[in-house]
Amino acid sequence: MGFARTCSVALVGVEGVVVEVQADLEPGVAAFTLVGLPDKSLTESRDRVRAAVANSGAEWPQKKLTVGLSPASVPKAGSGFDLAVASAVLGASERIDPRVLTDIVMIGELGLDGRVRPVRGILPAVLAAADAGYEQVVVPECAAAEASLVPGVSVLGVRSLRQLIAVLTDEPVPDEEPDDGRPDPLLAGLRMPGVGAATGVHSVGAAHHDHGHDLADVVGQLSARTAVEVAAAGGHHLFLEGPPGAGKTMLAERLPAILPTLSRQESLEVTAVHSVAGLLPAGKPLVDVPPYCAPHHSATMQALVGGGQGIARPGAVSLAHRGVLFLDETPEFSSQALDALRQPLEAGHVVIARSAGVLRFPARFLMVLAANPCPCGRFSQKDDLCECPPSSIRRYQARLSGPLLDRVDLRVEVDRVTRSELTERGARGEPTAVVADRVRAARERAAARLADTPWRTNSEVPGRELRSRWYAAPGALDDAERGLERGVLTARGLDRVLRVAWTIADLVGHDRPDALDVGLALQLRTGVPRGVPMAIGALS
Repeated sequence: MGFARTCSVALVGVEGVVVEVQADLEPGVAAFTLVGLPDKSLTESRDRVRAAVANSGAEWPQKKLTVGLSPASVPKAGSGFDLAVASAVLGASERIDPRVLTDIVMIGELGLDGRVRPVRGILPAVLAAADAGYEQVVVPECAAAEASLVPGVSVLGVRSLRQLIAVLTDEPVPDEEPDDGRPDPLLAGLRMPGVGAATGVHSVGAAHHDHGHDLADVVGQLSARTAVEVAAAGGHHLFLEGPPGAGKTMLAERLPAILPTLSRQESLEVTAVHSVAGLLPAGKPLVDVPPYCAPHHSATMQALVGGGQGIARPGAVSLAHRGVLFLDETPEFSSQALDALRQPLEAGHVVIARSAGVLRFPARFLMVLAANPCPCGRFSQKDDLCECPPSSIRRYQARLSGPLLDRVDLRVEVDRVTRSELTERGARGEPTAVVADRVRAARERAAARLADTPWRTNSEVPGRELRSRWYAAPGALDDAERGLERGVLTARGLDRVLRVAWTIADLVGHDRPDALDVGLALQLRTGVPRGVPMAIGALS
C-alpha cells in the first residue's frame, strides 16, 4: 500500500483555502476514485491526469487509487488541482519521494501531453498559501511572475509534468520545445470568454501612460472639471447631468489618469480580483494603476455586483476596485441593478450569499454617473429646446432613486458647449499632469492627517469622526447646518458635504475647511449657486 500527500488551493471568491490532496494505493481492481466535493471540471481531472502521467514517461499504477481532497466540506472547482493530483499519485507509487511533496503547494492544469497550463486566480491562491505558512509553491511557468509578487514564498515555474518530476527527483531537467514566435498555446482559454475591451474594463495610468486622454481636451466645463479634480483627490462619487455631446464621457475617461498610482497593498488587491476574473493583461502580472470599468446600460445586477450561475464571479464593482466605475446613460440601467449598488457604496465590499456559502468581493471604487436631463436630452432651464412633456421628464429623472443619489457626494450640471468655447484658440484648460500633481499633493495631506487611522481618503472617514476629531473653522458650517434644518440636506448629506470640504481644503492647502471651502462643497453637492469661485486656484 502506498500513500502520499501534497497541497493545492481552492478559491472562494478572491480568498483561498489550502486543500490537502491525498493519494492512496491499495491492491485490487484498477480504478480511480476522486472524493472531496469536486465539481464537473475537477472530476474530469481523472482522465487528464492519467493521460498526462502516461505521456510524461511515468508508469500509471495499476491498483485501486483513491484521491481525497481535504477538507471535504469545502466545495472545490476548476482544473487547478491537476498538478497536485498527479504529484500525489506519483508519490504514492514511489516515482517521487512522498516526503518531498508534503510541504509544497501545487497549482496548475495539466494537458493530455503533460504540459502545465495556467489557471485563473494564481495570485490569491499563492497569498492563501503564504498566509497558511507554506514557503514553496509550484505554478505554471508563464504564471511564475504573478506568483512571485507574494513575498516570502519560493516559486518554481514548470512548463511540463516531466520537468516537475525531474526537479523533485534530482534528475536532469529535460528541455522543452522552443517557442516559434506564435502566441503561446498555454495561454489559450486563460481569459474568460467575452471579456476585454468590449466590456470597457481596462487600466490607464498617469498622463505619461495615457497620451490619448488629457483634461486639456475638454472644452469649457469649469464646474465639471473642478468636480472631477475634487472627486479624484478625495475619492468622492460624482454625478454628471447634461445634454448629449457636452463632454460627460470625456471627463469620466480622463478621471483615472489624474488618480495617484496604487500602493503595493492596493495593487495586490486589484491584481487578485483581475486574476480571478481572467483579466490580467499579458506580460503585466501586477496592476499598479487604477482600473476603469464602464459596463453597458444593459448589464444585469449580477454583472454589476457579481454572482452568476455556477461559480460566483466578480462583477463590475469589484473589477473597478481602487479605480473608477463609470455608468453612462445611468437612467437606462435597471432600477434593481442600480439599487444593488447601495451596499458596496457604503461598505466597500460585496457580499454574495449562496446556498453553498457566502462570498465576499472587494468593491471600494469611485463611481461616476452620467445622465441626460430628459429622454431627448435637451431639457434646460436656460432655453426651451426640449419637446418632452413634463410627466415624461419626471419619470425619466425618477429612475435614479433618492437613496442612491444621496450617496453621491458631487452633483454637477454640465452645460452645452457654446460656439465661442469650441472655436476659441489658445484657451485650453489645465492638462492632466498639472491636475494630477495637485491631486497627489492633496492625497498626501489627507494621508498625513489620517496616518494613525484605518482610513486613507476623506471619503472613507465616518461623519462622527469628522465632527469629533477634526473640526472646521468657526462658523464654516453655518450654511450647511441651515440646509439640514430646512430639509435640503439629510444627515448623510451633511457628512458628505463635510468630507468634500476637507478635500477642497487639502487641494488649496488649508489646515482646515473655512466658509469658502464649505460653500464650494455645498455648491457641488446641491447644484445651487452660492457665489463661490469654482476654480480651485481661486480659493487658495
